[in-house]
Parts: sequence; structure tokens; C-alpha cells
Amino acid sequence: MDFDGARFVKARRSGGNEGNCVECTFDFVPVGVVGVRDSKDQAGPVLAFPTADWSAFVTATRAEHLSPAR
Repeated sequence: MDFDGARFVKARRSGGNEGNCVECTFDFVPVGVVGVRDSKDQAGPVLAFPTADWSAFVTATRAEHLSPAR
């Protein structure tokens, strides 16, 4: 999938964590795909998730149903 030209944004809560951030693009064609990349490696790979799966991940994270990696 080609994400060239996609507009990626960083979460508002990303500040102050020493650059450990992800950026997402929601306005990419095909519709229904969310692109996610490492903000420190903007030329690096982009993971593509179906919108419903990304939404479920974000919901679980906000509800603290996911534990941090150890």
C-alpha cells in the first residue's frame, strides 16, 4: 500500500515522552484504512489497519484493557 502524500498527525497527548510517538493518517484512500508509523522514522514502514480494528484498539487502550509491554 502506498502512503506517499498521506497527511500523518501525532496525537495531542504525545508531547513530553522523548519522541516515543506514533503518527496516524485517517484520510487515506482506500477509505476504511488507518496508516500508523513511527514519528521518528517518517520514511520508514507504515502499518495499515482496518478502521474498525484501529478503533477497537484505541477503545481498549483508553479503557486500560491492555497492559504495557514489559
